[in-house]
Amino acid sequence: MARTRAVVVVTVLAAASAVGWWLGEQRRAASQEYRVVRAVDGDTIIVRRLDDGRAPEQTIRLLGVDTPETHHPRKPVQCYGPEASAYTARRLTGRVVQLEDDVERHDVYGRRLAYVRVDGRLFEDELLTRGYARLLVIEPNHAHARTMLHEELDAKAREVGLWGACAR
Repeated sequence: MARTRAVVVVTVLAAASAVGWWLGEQRRAASQEYRVVRAVDGDTIIVRRLDDGRAPEQTIRLLGVDTPETHHPRKPVQCYGPEASAYTARRLTGRVVQLEDDVERHDVYGRRLAYVRVDGRLFEDELLTRGYARLLVIEPNHAHARTMLHEELDAKAREVGLWGACAR
């Protein structure tokens, strides 16, 4: 009897864990489409929901990456900042994207935190691979951190983008 009860408890816990994982993945999954109105800088964009032209614009801070500063009130323009900002503007302005949430949805400045998918791929991956950004993981948002770390290390080893242009 005790053995049967233990099997039932383990089965219920396993099922609950699987359902919890699935719900978490569904919460994070990119679903609604947005049009990028403009790029503020290399890691911040303004979007509007595609299915509602009256929806307010949202400021999106890209998760997992940090591009060199171009508009910081207390810092000068940093090496490779203008290039990163121009790349994001060129690549995303006017494009339809999907936003993927992680654990925390907003930062202290009220910006929405999200991964940005364009053409089915994470835009953050492009920034890291091409050397426009450094990896920046702020817990608890770390859904893609392992892949992003490999991309940053590869770009650094190849000395592309900021890794080749900026003094270390």
